[in-house]
Amino acid sequence: MKKILVIGSINIDLVTNVKKTPRVGETVFGKEFLEFPGGKGANQAAAIGKLGGDVTMLGCVGTDAHGQFMVDSLKQSNVKVDWVNKSSLNHTGTALIMVNENGDNSIVVIPGTNFEVLPERITKDIIKGFDIVIGQLEVPEETLSKAFKIAKDLGIMTLLNPAPAKQLSSELLESVSLLVPNETELEVLTGLTVNTNDDILRAYQELKKYGTEQLIVTLGSQGSALVTQNGIQTFKAQKVKALDTTAAGDSFIGGLVTQLAMEKTIEEAIQYATKVAAITITRMGAQSSLPNKEEVT
Repeated sequence: MKKILVIGSINIDLVTNVKKTPRVGETVFGKEFLEFPGGKGANQAAAIGKLGGDVTMLGCVGTDAHGQFMVDSLKQSNVKVDWVNKSSLNHTGTALIMVNENGDNSIVVIPGTNFEVLPERITKDIIKGFDIVIGQLEVPEETLSKAFKIAKDLGIMTLLNPAPAKQLSSELLESVSLLVPNETELEVLTGLTVNTNDDILRAYQELKKYGTEQLIVTLGSQGSALVTQNGIQTFKAQKVKALDTTAAGDSFIGGLVTQLAMEKTIEEAIQYATKVAAITITRMGAQSSLPNKEEVT
């Protein structure tokens, strides 16, 4: 099996359930208060670990209680933590999450130690030990640019989940093998409106100028779309009752990469990832909602 490195954020998720998401200036009551291990990077690593992948996390936590909790959680999900540093300079990354009765969430992220995952942490000796490198945008972009450039030069596959949404430098995009945004993130990346398959194709042509080889767009209840130089393929979502959509995209990526590491085709990997995400959204929390490989089977 191919070895996977996830470079990204490690957060403690502070979650409350609300009847509806408040408008600006509005106060609503939360039904309960819960703490879950989270962070896009850690979620994706945990998803891969639970699904049987050989995965290592590169990130940073604080020396506070949340930091140790997060490291322990990653280990329990079969994630290697060799490259997770502890820092006393800042608190462990924190996400404040509201989940409404429709299962939709609103999230505020306080980066904390995630912004200490700096480019000097990245070396060729680290990257060359892996076959797939994954990144998101909750750590400094410069760090990912360096890691992905090294990976590209070594012929190692790179996957970027461009979340939270922002415009990216050409330096980073040029080193991405597989880009996996949702439709909103794709709009921010390209400046194009994305409503139809034709829109997705136009967005792909824009990204292809920077060297992006493959694009997978996650579309929530509408499933997902794969775009390559051969055209576009769509994949239906599994129909389930959503309880909490937190980590849906992260679990999709976890399922996708696990299958690619097992030499499955990208179409097979997407179909598997769709099932992983479907299970995830029927449960509360981020890492706590991720299924293991037996459940997906």
